[in-house]
Amino acid sequence: MQIGNKNFDLTNEILIMGILNVTPDSFSDGGKFNTLDASLKQVEKMIAYGADLIDLGGESTRPGHTQISDAEEIDRIVPMITAIRQRFDIPISIDTYKGAVGEAALKAGAALVNDIWGFKYDPTLADVTAKYKVPCILMHNRNNQNYNHLMADINSDLQESIDIALEAGISRDAIILDPGIGFAKDYAQNMETMHNLEALQTLGYPILLGTSRKGFIGLTLDLPVTQRVEGTVATTVIGIMKGASIIRVHDVLENKRAAQMTAGIMKGAPWTNSI
Repeated sequence: MQIGNKNFDLTNEILIMGILNVTPDSFSDGGKFNTLDASLKQVEKMIAYGADLIDLGGESTRPGHTQISDAEEIDRIVPMITAIRQRFDIPISIDTYKGAVGEAALKAGAALVNDIWGFKYDPTLADVTAKYKVPCILMHNRNNQNYNHLMADINSDLQESIDIALEAGISRDAIILDPGIGFAKDYAQNMETMHNLEALQTLGYPILLGTSRKGFIGLTLDLPVTQRVEGTVATTVIGIMKGASIIRVHDVLENKRAAQMTAGIMKGAPWTNSI
């Protein structure tokens, strides 16, 4: 898959997507990277630790978050995208569900759209993605936790997002799916989704897993958000074994090493991309 100026083999590679939140209220790192200097230092660090992609978010989507205007979100993310592009050779993903924000980000140089609503909140984002000919991540989400058969319903919901993308003109080989761990799911449903993650493979698209520091890890281990690295690493290993090819994380170094080890064992051969 072509993402920016990089061509990734999502059948044989495991990519690490480093999270960069330029928000004051993100659940894990709100306010830490609001300044341009702090953000650039964090990007440099994540690249040194082995990140393949940077996922930039300008609005927190944690439970109970407060929605901000398109203008405020654009003001947060466009200078960051411009500065990262000037200094680093790494593709940038824009984490947004709004068409206007997506367009501003892509115009500034973002190379991937990551939509937590799978084009269902603002379908114009699908049109923007098609216009700029970039790939997209379609995450599972809904307004309730009422499932008849969890994995079948997740796949059905994701198929609706896929249909929106295809109808907008997005290529089949430019679609990535995300099971939406932590979104529209209670604790048991998150655990069941992780346990049955391989069910998403029946849809025929690459899978991104985003579990980093999330609440179900905290509930399992009875640990605060600052102490969930090992729990996240465990989900990374299991996710790769169940078919995920992109891992979205805050703690790049630890998860990169875990991904290398897991992929090496699965291949029965040494990993060639060492840090």
